[in-house]
Amino acid sequence: MTLTSGDKQGNSQASETERWASLIGGGAMVLLGLRQASLRGVLTALAGGGLIYQGATKKSTIQQAQDAIGINKPIKVEKTVTINKPADELYRYWHNFENLPTFMKHLKSVKVYDQKRSHWIANAPLGNNVEWDADILEDRENEFISWVSVEGADVENSGFVRFQKAPGDRGTEVKVVLEYNLPGGGLTAAIAKLFGEEPEQQIGDELRRFKMLMEAGEIATTQGQPSGRR
Repeated sequence: MTLTSGDKQGNSQASETERWASLIGGGAMVLLGLRQASLRGVLTALAGGGLIYQGATKKSTIQQAQDAIGINKPIKVEKTVTINKPADELYRYWHNFENLPTFMKHLKSVKVYDQKRSHWIANAPLGNNVEWDADILEDRENEFISWVSVEGADVENSGFVRFQKAPGDRGTEVKVVLEYNLPGGGLTAAIAKLFGEEPEQQIGDELRRFKMLMEAGEIATTQGQPSGRR
C-alpha cells in the first residue's frame, strides 16, 4: 500500500505530537519524582528521564528509549581479592550469611531461615530499603557458594563466591560474581557512578573490607574506630 501525501503528513504530525508529549510528560515526572523523598520518587524521576530521552531523540516507542539507555539491561559485576587466610576459614565465615553485613555496607541485615533460604534487607536511595528472599543453588564446602533471589524480590539478583588457593602460598583467591536487575537498570548504575557509588566500586570496597576483617580481625573505619568480627 502506498501512502498518500496526506497520510505522510498525518503520521508526521502524530510523531511530532508524541515527541512533545514525551518531553512535557517526562519533565513533569522528573519534577514530581524529585519532590518526593522516597524510592518511588527516584523511580518516577528515572521514568521521566526515559520519556525525555524518547522525545529528544524522536524515538517512536518507550521501549526503544529504554534499550538505548540500558534501562532493561541487568548489571553484572566480577571482583577478585587475595586474602592471606585458608579457604576453609573464609568459606565458614561467608557461609553464615548473617555475617555479611559486617563488611558489606549496603546490606542492612540477613536472616537465615534454614540451610537453603535466607531473607536479605539492603539500603536503597533516600533512606529506603529493598528486600528479597534468596535460595542457595550450589554449595561445595570450602570451595563455592551460589545463590538466586526467589519470586517477589524487590531486586532480582543471583551470584556466586568462589574460594581458590592462591599461587605462591599467598592464601586464598576470593572471586565474587553478581548479576542483578536494578530499578532503572543501566541508567540507575550510570547515575550512581556520578556519585561514586557504582556497583563495581561498591563490591570492590566490600571485598577489601572482608580482607581486612579476616586478616586483621577488624575493619579500620573512617572515624578511626575499628569494627571487629561478630
